[in-house]
Amino acid sequence: MKRTASAHWSGDLKSGKGTIATPQSGALDTLPYSFSTRFENEDGKAGTNPEELIAAAHAACFAMQLSAFLAEAGHPAEALDVSAEVTLVPGTGITGSHLVLKGKVPGMDEAAFLAEAERAKANCPVSKALGAIEVSLEAELVD
Repeated sequence: MKRTASAHWSGDLKSGKGTIATPQSGALDTLPYSFSTRFENEDGKAGTNPEELIAAAHAACFAMQLSAFLAEAGHPAEALDVSAEVTLVPGTGITGSHLVLKGKVPGMDEAAFLAEAERAKANCPVSKALGAIEVSLEAELVD
């Protein structure tokens, strides 16, 4: 199985600009990115950046992996809400991805839920791909 994305860039690093697309699915179509959207513009309104895309991939992959583990344990999730915050330190690189999970899983106790969440963090393919950085997790079982 292979997935594709493409990027176009014009100009130098600081004044240049580019677009990102996912032609296979069409989910992203010429989404803008630039030095400013990566290093200066924290509100994200002017475009995306590679770290935001990694965060989205990590949150989605983790949620899917956890849903599989919960179902295998006999407790399918009613809802899993996951966010990921990827940290970029200029001059150093990407240093971490922090997952925050709120899960509604009927009939499951908190200790078992937390154990499955940790197992999903360690085993989701994106977590594994991010093996060079710290991956952390905050998890909460909600009613």
